[in-house]
Amino acid sequence: MTGSRQAGFSLLEMLVTLIVIVLITSLVSLAINSGGQDIQLDAKVRNLGEVAAYAVDEAQLIGRDYGLLLQQDVVERETVYSYQWRERLPEGWRAPTTGKDVFAGQVLPPGIELELELEDAPVAELGLAGAEEEVAPQVVFYSSGETTAGAIDVRRRADGELLWRIEWDLLGRFRLLPRGEDPEFE
Repeated sequence: MTGSRQAGFSLLEMLVTLIVIVLITSLVSLAINSGGQDIQLDAKVRNLGEVAAYAVDEAQLIGRDYGLLLQQDVVERETVYSYQWRERLPEGWRAPTTGKDVFAGQVLPPGIELELELEDAPVAELGLAGAEEEVAPQVVFYSSGETTAGAIDVRRRADGELLWRIEWDLLGRFRLLPRGEDPEFE
């Protein structure tokens, strides 16, 4: 009988195939993770706008002031920004007693900077987060229906690119502007 060759793959062919699969998986994972941060930031910004609109309505409905507290904190040597909601109680500003899921605090992805502009102060400083003390919020939604007018610029720390601009007026009407541009006028 003549020597017949068995059909199949050699060990070398299988290793090369495995390496190619691992490389493709790594590249896809890297692309998804970098795009995932953009999706996460979009969700956080939209959440901020939606909850702010809810806070305006809720303040008028129950007759209690609400506030937005923007903070920065250092986590593993990197500055991270977050926002929390506050309710004015007789004891002072505290976490809201109702709607805890709606008013849940949010942490923005790393590599993002916030710049707060208020009507009476061109650029407001964001304080470092402190668990021991209750800090008054920078933006207040009054039970009378008025709001501290202003804007928040969300920028990429690496190059300062404006990713989002969140604006609101004295009546608490919020506008989310991707890259600071109004999509209605494009």
